[in-house]
Amino acid sequence: MGSALRAARAPLALLLLLTLAGVSVAAFWPHAPDHPYWGQALLAPGVEHGHWLGTDAIGRDLLARVAAGTLVSLAIGALAGVVALLLGLILGALAGYRGGAFDESLMRLVDIASSLPLLLVTVLLLAVLEPSLGLLALLVGSYGALDATRLMRTEARRLRSHEFIVAAQVQGASTARILLRHLGPNLVPAALTAFGTLVPQAILVESFLAFLGLGPSDRAGSLGTLLAEGVQDMAFAPWTLWVPAITLALVLLGFGWLGDRLRTQLAAETGHAG
Repeated sequence: MGSALRAARAPLALLLLLTLAGVSVAAFWPHAPDHPYWGQALLAPGVEHGHWLGTDAIGRDLLARVAAGTLVSLAIGALAGVVALLLGLILGALAGYRGGAFDESLMRLVDIASSLPLLLVTVLLLAVLEPSLGLLALLVGSYGALDATRLMRTEARRLRSHEFIVAAQVQGASTARILLRHLGPNLVPAALTAFGTLVPQAILVESFLAFLGLGPSDRAGSLGTLLAEGVQDMAFAPWTLWVPAITLALVLLGFGWLGDRLRTQLAAETGHAG
């Protein structure tokens, strides 16, 4: 675990910097993300008017909006990643450890779910229900849990024939005890690696939904909401698009970099152990 943290220091520093920037702006910046300044619409970035990154079409401060949107996107991505990881870890570990008919049946259900237009289903549900941060995280996390289940199942199948699992079986340990005390902890490195992939995937899906107007709130939308608004004004106010686009790219870069570092470290440790 220590080596994985050392390998992930740089991407974690980037993500921490983005989070701290968002929190600092929310706490100390004099402009609220939902407060319009009438007569100051579409101000270009500058310091003389006090709106360093400019304003949007109704005069809201873009720095405040991007900071709030970054926190919303990070929160939804992290929550959705946790949901996907927990579901994938539980289902994948059960399928990989038990094998047989249970494994086949569960994976067929996963394949059927993967064949459904889940993004369309999510759009329909959000159109009927009131969009909220929790609902978005649950829906997007369930979408990502399919890939997480496959990954955890593969890793569990690899681990179930190891000596420590066989020894626990010989001693008469129950399935629940083996999963919780032996198999589960050894799936954590692979789960952390998957988390670095699931979160940017969740943020991208949420950004697409927000682009369609299905974000969690109008008061402080996510980066996807800001991108949708920026596209409308890009011809005469390109900063309203470029600022949230660059911020979203940095968020995705941080998580993608994190997943890549963790994957490389896990592969190196697995190869060394083998």
